[in-house]
Amino acid sequence: MKKQIKVRKVKNKPFRITKFFWLGVAALVMIVGIGMIIPFKPSANTLELAVNASSLKTIDTKGQIEGFKTQMLDSWQEEAKLKGILEIPKRYQGMTLNAVKPNNKDKIIALTFDDGPWPKYTEQVLDILKTNNVKGTFFVIGNNMKNLPVVGKRIVTDGHTIANHTWHHWYHRLNPSVAAKEINDTEEIIYKVTGVRTNLFRPPGGVLGNGPAAYARSKKYSVIMWSADSNDYKRPAASRLIGNVMRFSKPGGIVLMHDGGGVRDSTVKALPEMIKKFKQQGYRFVTIPEMLELEDQQLAIASK
Repeated sequence: MKKQIKVRKVKNKPFRITKFFWLGVAALVMIVGIGMIIPFKPSANTLELAVNASSLKTIDTKGQIEGFKTQMLDSWQEEAKLKGILEIPKRYQGMTLNAVKPNNKDKIIALTFDDGPWPKYTEQVLDILKTNNVKGTFFVIGNNMKNLPVVGKRIVTDGHTIANHTWHHWYHRLNPSVAAKEINDTEEIIYKVTGVRTNLFRPPGGVLGNGPAAYARSKKYSVIMWSADSNDYKRPAASRLIGNVMRFSKPGGIVLMHDGGGVRDSTVKALPEMIKKFKQQGYRFVTIPEMLELEDQQLAIASK
């Protein structure tokens, strides 16, 4: 006989809201309210993370600004290159010059350098000029520009004037087509390397009658000679080189030196002392275009 199991029914008791329940609700509301009123105080680690994130954002913003500046500068330089013709006053175009008329109130002198760019020496000359805050004019050989484009470009980026000195530096008589090619090819390599063009020309050795100078004048180049020859191509002692220059220099003068074409140790050694002597005598240094512009202004005033 099976034992009968009795199931005891449990009655559901109704939920009774007591005073303890209401106290709990009130406490929870107070905690939430206080949390909303009192600002959260982050831990040191949290602060560090926030600062780092802020710094990264600032660095990123600065990087974007610098990138934008660089982009604008590159754009400006490209535009300048397209327009980059070193114009000189019209009165000097197609003329041969070895100096300008002196102005006693403004003692100016132009330092010019031939036959570069050249290994070692051109950069040494550029370093000296930069240290002394002096700008010069460099008459470059086209073939040398082709071989040393980085040095040739530095001439322009350092703020100096670059000018045409033929492709091969030949002295002998050239027929018209060869003379034209010597100058045109050099003009193109100057533009290709530096982004600027020039209408200043100096004939190799100062020879005016062998073809290139005549072609240059026909193309409105100013043929620039000199008034004070350093004779540095003879490799004199530095003291003698300085004496050669100072003896023949006058306001409005053009000094001939060489940064290329051979050993130029004397030129490099003499240049700082030469600059010092000119400054002591009250001279200031200008490029050839600046010199011609200054004289052009004086002549314009005098003609009024």
